[in-house]
Amino acid sequence: MPIDYARSLTAEDRSLRSDRHLGFTLAFVAGAANAGAYLAVKLYTSHMTGLVSSLADHIALGELTLALSAFGAVLSFLLGATTCALMINYAKRRRLHSRYALPLLLEALLLLVFGLLGARLAGMQALFVPVTVMLLCFIMGLQNAVITKISGAVVRTTHLTGVITDLGIEIGRLLYWNRSNRPLEEHVVADRARLAMLAMMCLYFLLGGIVGALGFKHLGYLATLPLSALLVALCVVPVFDDLTAPLPAV
Repeated sequence: MPIDYARSLTAEDRSLRSDRHLGFTLAFVAGAANAGAYLAVKLYTSHMTGLVSSLADHIALGELTLALSAFGAVLSFLLGATTCALMINYAKRRRLHSRYALPLLLEALLLLVFGLLGARLAGMQALFVPVTVMLLCFIMGLQNAVITKISGAVVRTTHLTGVITDLGIEIGRLLYWNRSNRPLEEHVVADRARLAMLAMMCLYFLLGGIVGALGFKHLGYLATLPLSALLVALCVVPVFDDLTAPLPAV
């Protein structure tokens, strides 16, 4: 990965190209982590809508233990997003080049820990399942907040509901038949660049899911290690820039 390109992916000065390329990469990571998490604990850890619905069901049925587990998962996602905001705002105050890279570096570290310790803890089901769910939900909240902050809430990477909705809207615009007798300014026109970006986000999430599922099937928890390495590759240049430059006064 060329240094200038790696630096641009998490730089403060954004371009549409860097937002999209980072979004595609993180969508791939989220798809892989989601698929691996399902094979490990039978739960999609980025699906907050399902978890909140599950929480409501368990409360209504009086299943307090299961309700507590669902609440812990939602809270972990929330804490992940909160942690990301704290890290970015602190780094912004210190004028660090790595303000967006640091949360991704933390995500890489947590995936590394999960990959190295997952197999050892898997036999302790009573502890392993809730801890794994909370850890992976925290990671997904952290990652989703990163790309949300970077793109100004335009791009999401850990879930596809909004992406597929926007994709459907653009397809509807593309297929709409404009009457030739109407003024051009009244014509419905699809944003083809946005349509392509949304389709690619779905594709990368799907590819990540396939790779993650196959990786977990054949490598077990060690399948998270390449994902961790990929995230480190995104972060290493801006982090190195900060380590080799004098810190400005606060």
